[in-house]
Amino acid sequence: MTRSSAPLAESPAALTKIEQAKAELCGLELAPRLAELGRQGWEALDEATLTIRLKWLGIFFRPVTPGRFMVRLRLPNGVITTEQLAALAEAVDRCGEHGSADLTTRQNIQLRGLLLEDMAPLMGELERVGLTSRQSGHDNPRNVTGNPLAGIDPEEIVDTRPLVDAIQAALLGPAGPRNLPRKFNVAVGGAPDSFLLHNDLAFLPAHHNGALGFTVMVGGFFSAQRNELAIPLGLWLPAEQLPGFTLAVLRHYERSGNRQQRNKSRLMYLIDQLGVESYRQAVLSTWAELAAELGQGQAGDPATAAAHDGSHLVTRAPRDGLGVQSQKQHGLHWAGLHVPMGRLDAEGMVELARLARIYGSGELRLTEAQNVLIVNVPGEGVEALLAEPLLQRFRLDPSPLQAEAVSCTGNAYCSFALIPTKGAAQAVLEELEQRVELPHAVRMHWTGCPNACGQPYMGQIGLMGAKARKDGEMVEAAKIFLGGSMDTEPKLAELHDKGVPLSDLPDVLEQLLVERFGARRRPMPA
Repeated sequence: MTRSSAPLAESPAALTKIEQAKAELCGLELAPRLAELGRQGWEALDEATLTIRLKWLGIFFRPVTPGRFMVRLRLPNGVITTEQLAALAEAVDRCGEHGSADLTTRQNIQLRGLLLEDMAPLMGELERVGLTSRQSGHDNPRNVTGNPLAGIDPEEIVDTRPLVDAIQAALLGPAGPRNLPRKFNVAVGGAPDSFLLHNDLAFLPAHHNGALGFTVMVGGFFSAQRNELAIPLGLWLPAEQLPGFTLAVLRHYERSGNRQQRNKSRLMYLIDQLGVESYRQAVLSTWAELAAELGQGQAGDPATAAAHDGSHLVTRAPRDGLGVQSQKQHGLHWAGLHVPMGRLDAEGMVELARLARIYGSGELRLTEAQNVLIVNVPGEGVEALLAEPLLQRFRLDPSPLQAEAVSCTGNAYCSFALIPTKGAAQAVLEELEQRVELPHAVRMHWTGCPNACGQPYMGQIGLMGAKARKDGEMVEAAKIFLGGSMDTEPKLAELHDKGVPLSDLPDVLEQLLVERFGARRRPMPA
């Protein structure tokens, strides 16, 4: 079944420039033309194709590195095999000094430094190893996240992998959305530490009448204009109904979301407009319509939804998953490796694949903290794994500041970023490690601009790129946010300082760590 890419409710005259471009041509239709576009060269493409439509295939033009593109994958639940990682490493390696890969806050991978002529063969190689980059950018549902320890977690409530896979299959299938008003994030919780309230749609494990299923949370998002945690929709669903319900939410959003004001087009604005009660009834009505259209085999059964108060089984902030830890399978372990700022090169990717193949089961997991887990390591193989040189670079035991440090791309690749977040963050953390000792990890999130890709509002300390005046000149700086919590009483970090020059940041953060996080200053060298 082919579905139109045009918005359903608005006339072309009322649409924004971006909406008009989407209505004229769906980016998915570019897939069979990639080889031709590569021969023409990126400079021959019209602006809408270059900056909007290619993102439907996961291909991103980067104005900061003209001619070099980024490809964002889809890795549901952050699961990747050694064969897949090795294929990605080869693609990065072909880019030479321009090539790199980033682990993202959605358990995903972004490849950098690619040429437009690389795209057609790369898409073929992705398909060969069972990967896709389809609809991973712009106004599409993004990578669906889940418990990175799914299937191996001793504290697991439910294995999120089959649920996340089923949701992705529904989203990318013929009934899935082709033209949302804005991007849309979906996540499934499966453990007591599945904090997912920054998503537009989050399913958290919950009981109803003695049965285990999921309560529905809606409307979470971060942006330059507004930041919200998801709120209860007042529904409970059996696990098998999550894909159909997700389709219904997105079908309704596709029809009813704001297409005249992009800064007011995320889902929470629609919920505000309708009110929670009316919004819930509208989604249930859309779900019933889908079930009649597609059959309950594809769309699920709306009659299984039950009223619910929003209570759930998530009780604490997420674990970092680092170190060698015992799986629920007797005699097996996972090894959680810290990847500084989530940045990988081809050599590191090849080595990670090798270690997972030799010591584990050939599978790796990616976390929202931009780290990687090697899973299913037998006890007798742990000692040899610990002796591998790569573990000196990707450590099992990073410092309390490094363990959960998260960073967006920064101005090396993103034209919106005001500072080089990854480099600045790493330098500041290394400086602080020399100055203070911490009794526990401090979650620090860095982002380059107000778009908040690095999720600063989730950090105990959040930092956002800015400009500030120092010695009469405007210099690179960071806003500081404090107090983000991901436990039983979640809240977003609040602004503490509107602009600290990067050169002064170590001093300011040192004082905050001492005053608020129990840090102890190290003795100064003699």
